Amino acid sequence: MSNLSHAGREMAGHPDVSEMRDRYDRVLGGRDVALVDAPVFLVGLYCAISPWVIHFTATQPSLMVHNLIIGIAIAALGLGFTAMPERMYGLSWAICAMGAWLIISTWVVGSAPSLGVVLNNVIVGGLTVLLGLVCAGASLKRGKHGRRTA
Repeated sequence: MSNLSHAGREMAGHPDVSEMRDRYDRVLGGRDVALVDAPVFLVGLYCAISPWVIHFTATQPSLMVHNLIIGIAIAALGLGFTAMPERMYGLSWAICAMGAWLIISTWVVGSAPSLGVVLNNVIVGGLTVLLGLVCAGASLKRGKHGRRTA
């Protein structure tokens, strides 16, 4: 039986050390944005069902459809962060824009919205902007080729 112990060997001298580091970075390095994937998904899901929760389906039909579509889009981004976080960094700023639009759209898409509708969209939009900023902040920490700079 051969002696397979690596006592006394330095890992830095291993011929595949750079490839192992790259693989480790790919596997664990893309999880920064994925830490907010569940909150992004839940905010999107709530945005999609909020017309039925707040009961403005009859009074604001255009805003109902709008919130449904925007909510599904935000939830899809949350699922994207789960499935492939390293490729979703470019869409981090889109979440911020969607949150800002969700706030503004209350008056652009809606017609004489009630206080409940305004508060709903402002809170959900604010949370969306906040989560988008967290995602964008994580993406700014990334350097070239998805490697961490800090």
